[in-house]
Formats: sequence, C-alpha cells, structure tokens
Amino acid sequence: MAHKDLRGNPCASASTAAREAAERALWRMMSFYDTPITDLDTAIAADPGWALPHAMKAGFLLSLTEPALVAEAAGHLTQAHALAEQASPRERAHLEAVRQVLEGRWHSACRTWDDLLVDHPRDALALQWAQLWDFYRGDVAGLRGRPARALPEWDESDPLYAHVLALYAFGLEESHLQPQAEEAGRRALAIEPRAPWAVHAVAHVMEMQGRFEEGGAWLRQHQGVWAEGNGFSGHLWWHKALFRLEALDIAGVLRLVDSHLCGDALQITLQRVDAAAMLWRLHLLGEDVAERCAALLHGWDLADHGEVRAAGYYAFNDVHAVLAMLGAGDVHRAEAWVARCAERAMTPEDARRTNHQMAREVGLPLMRGLLAWQRGAASAACEQIYPVRTLAQRFGGSHAQRDLIDLTLLAAASSGGHRGMGRALVNERRMAKPMTPLTRHWMEALGDPEGERA
Repeated sequence: MAHKDLRGNPCASASTAAREAAERALWRMMSFYDTPITDLDTAIAADPGWALPHAMKAGFLLSLTEPALVAEAAGHLTQAHALAEQASPRERAHLEAVRQVLEGRWHSACRTWDDLLVDHPRDALALQWAQLWDFYRGDVAGLRGRPARALPEWDESDPLYAHVLALYAFGLEESHLQPQAEEAGRRALAIEPRAPWAVHAVAHVMEMQGRFEEGGAWLRQHQGVWAEGNGFSGHLWWHKALFRLEALDIAGVLRLVDSHLCGDALQITLQRVDAAAMLWRLHLLGEDVAERCAALLHGWDLADHGEVRAAGYYAFNDVHAVLAMLGAGDVHRAEAWVARCAERAMTPEDARRTNHQMAREVGLPLMRGLLAWQRGAASAACEQIYPVRTLAQRFGGSHAQRDLIDLTLLAAASSGGHRGMGRALVNERRMAKPMTPLTRHWMEALGDPEGERA
C-alpha cells in the first residue's frame, strides 16, 4: 500500500507517528521555530527503516553552511542511502539532491529539486531547500520562478501555504518586483501570522525603497512573532539595525549590535555573518569597532592551532570573515585567509564545487580589494572592487546584504579614491530610492552636498 504525506506526496513510511514527526520537522524548517532535529529523531525512532528523516537531518545541517558540520551531515546521508531501496522515487530524488549539496554541486542539486517539483509541486521540502540554495547561489530567477510554478497547485488551507507564499514574496523582492512582493508578504501574514520569512520579505521591500522609519515600525509590529524562540530572529535584528543605519542613528545601531548581534546570540556562522556585516558598515562610517570585531572573531570557529581551517567553503561567508578580521585590525590574518581561499578555489579535484566558481569570480577579487582599502590604497581598492559589483549576485546573499560592496566603494572613493565613481554610485542610489540620511552622508563625504546638484 502506498502511503502519502499531508500534501499527497508519495511517502515510504507506514508509520503515522513517523510521518507526523517529519511534518513537524518540515514546519520548523520553514518557520524557523526551533531546529527540526528532535522531531526527525522521533520520526526515525517511529520508523527506523525510513530514509527520508535521515536525509532531512543531513540537508538541514548542510543548510547552515558550517564546514564543521559537513562530516556529521555525511554520516546521516550514509544512513539514508543504506535505506534507499525502500524509499519512494520522490524520496530518492531528495537523497540525490542532498548528496549533490554535500559534494558542493549546488547547481546540480537545485536542478534535481526542479525536476522533482515538476511531478510533485506540493513538495514543500523541495521548495524550501531549493530556495535556500538559490539564495546561496544568487539565483534570482529560481527564487521567484520555482514557487510561482508551484503555488497554483496549493490550497490556502494547507498549514504550509503561507510559508510557500513567503518564499515567493522574497523571490519577487529580489527580482525588483517590490509592490508585488509586499502584497504577497502581507497576504502570507494574513493567512499565518507566524511566518517570519514573510515579515522578512516585506522588510526587504522597505529597505530597497528607503522606507527606513516604516521598516523599523514594521519589525516592531511583528516582533512578538520573531524575536523569541525563532532561529531567524538574529537576521531580523540585523534588518532592524539596517533601518537605524539608514537613519544614521549610530547609537541605535550599536545598542542593537550589543544586545542582539554579539556573544551568545551568535550560535552559527550565518548569524556571525550578519554581525560582521553590520560592524563593517559602522567601520566605514568611522566608528571604532575593533574590540567588537575581535570579540566576534573569538567566537567564530575559524582556525585550529593557528592554521586556517574553514576558509574556502562558501565565498559569501569568507568575505564576511575577512570583514571581521579587517575591522579588528588583523590584516595578517585576513591575508592568510584570502590565500587559503585562493588555494582551495584552484584545486583541480574540487573543480565541480559551485563555491570555487563563486570564489574566483567574486569572492577573491572582492577580498583583495578589501585588503587594499584597509592598507590605505583607496584607488586600488576602487579599481579592484568596482568590476565585481555587477557580478556580485553570483556569490549569493540579498540585494541588502550585497550593498556593503557599494558602501565600501563609497568609503574608498571619498577617502581619496575615484571620486567620479563615488558620485556615480550616489546618483544610482538617489534614483533607486528617496534621499536618506545615509545617502546624504556619502554625498557630503564626496564633497557634493545635496543642495548643489539636487
């Protein structure tokens, strides 16, 4: 007898308890309320012969982009493959996609999930995972298109519908379809208020449109949903700090950093990336954040007995590690990190890894430009970083996150680099959204007060 999950997808487990536990784990993955590990362990105990919960554990660990968790993820995937003969073809496709992620073949994994979704558009796990790795790869077309292809097959009564709609909202925002993104995000929250990804999507819209005061109010309005017991809270505190930064409320940014983006609040690399990104933005504005950056590095698992260990796993994270090192004034350590990233990106046996292309095209040129700026070579920094900005989407992150590239260029241009380049970037910024205090700051730093050319 064929069994099915709540969405009618083929499922190899005959255990109702196992299927229910896996469904709770899936909800946790999409809503970020606690980790799914306990529920997956419950599913495994209820049906030890079911491969999918093992694959879900492996995929979840890999989704954290932690090099230190790769071996553990591989172990769970080995257990899943040992049970693959009893799995459904759909479940075996998930095993294959997670194996491709483990091998660093992220493009291939997303193609595998695409193929799966053609036949099973209500496979929420495929939609969730593919969006994460689209985000890590900077695939905007996938972020928007994949949930768009699936959503008409869903029903609003499904408990996960709002979370899938939130995925679509974020894809719309990253595709510069801001009004549609905001509408979809608000609709998702009207259906399910506990959908932090939808809160996040609308916050991105407000960031891109320069609505910094409204953005802060939006996050306060929904703070009861995301601030406690949610794995996404750190990133939304980062967004709240980003709105304060746009207002040039430096004291407010520092309060948020010191209360929510430091110390025990930073449990994984993705959270430390946010902290490094915010501290770098403050550094560019002339704030002394050396002690905070040093503290961040102390908690970041970056080296073993003085040797670079984690470098070269994911270019986006690598850049942010370098930001923290440079913010702390540790140029020598940053240089060693960049050298290790370069070594890994050129390793022939790892040529299939998606990250190595990201590193060669974006990560390494950007990090070398950052090193030049920190050494005081502002013009060289501009010349190295400026060509990267049009390619930067290829190493993942969001428009808001990658804005630190333009902000670094503005700082370099205003400190003696290419002032014409700085003015061009300010012009682009002014055309994209209304004048904000942060934009005005960079205009004045470039010797071009708003009144002269407005």
